[in-house]
Amino acid sequence: MQPMGTDYHIPVLLAESIAGLEINPKGIYVDATFGGGGHSRAILEKLTTGRLIAFDRDEDAQANIPKAKNFLLVPHDYAFIGNYLNYLKIKSVDGILADLGISSHQVDTAERGFSFRFDAPLDMRMDQLIPKTAADLLNNDTEVELQKIFSQYGEIKNSKTLARAIVTSRRIKSVETTGQLLDIAGTVIPSRENVKKYAAPVFQALRIAVNDELNALKSFMDQSFQVLKKGGRLVVITYHSLEDRIVKNSLNEEYELSSSDSVIYGKTADKWLAINRKPIVPTEDEMQINPRSRSAKLRIAEKR
Repeated sequence: MQPMGTDYHIPVLLAESIAGLEINPKGIYVDATFGGGGHSRAILEKLTTGRLIAFDRDEDAQANIPKAKNFLLVPHDYAFIGNYLNYLKIKSVDGILADLGISSHQVDTAERGFSFRFDAPLDMRMDQLIPKTAADLLNNDTEVELQKIFSQYGEIKNSKTLARAIVTSRRIKSVETTGQLLDIAGTVIPSRENVKKYAAPVFQALRIAVNDELNALKSFMDQSFQVLKKGGRLVVITYHSLEDRIVKNSLNEEYELSSSDSVIYGKTADKWLAINRKPIVPTEDEMQINPRSRSAKLRIAEKR
């Protein structure tokens, strides 16, 4: 299967994720992270009378909507998947796919502030309606709060030193651009460490904090179990250890059986059947074609 995305974004692990859904041509499916629409188009190719509901809170994604009568894009956060499916009077779905990476379009659009390759405003909002930007956090959060962001979301060893350097710098001049943040990070970088390698988790941590990504993921995982049919498939692609840990832990959760299950009260059962015990990773060929796929991990599970 050839990548079906445009310059907006090359879909990662496309063939593997579509195969993992085991698509029923008449079923109802969800692409929780529409983006460039590559995964959605591949799902639509498999459907006949089935439907595809996609989610994306980034307004730019609306430019990629495919011309298909059985497709609907919900312009909201996938953290509320259950609420919106209920609003659409969809009680359950056959499969859900989520690609948690930010799109190439977002990274390559300088004014979005996701990348330190450009000297641009520190925005980092997936949804432009979110009130606080990355610059707002850097200039208003306390040193302790900043340290927590860098430590928890970037796993940066000298997070306290970095937070202090930011607070010291903003007393002279507010931190408004990616270039300013990169300069500050450069003053505290551990010896023998590459500036770009150090900056990457710094920017990741800010992006996660601005968009509340980890709490959104936890909410999504909980609601996915609720809206999937028994035997329905969940396919999730993660890009860093924090995301993967949440997904892995969620897939290992149990639930308490009710009296209607004709079992002893209080007995528990696994929520999910893991289809792949070890995460699927991109091939060398895919990583050559799309270097941004290098950290991707795919987990597939079936609702018991």
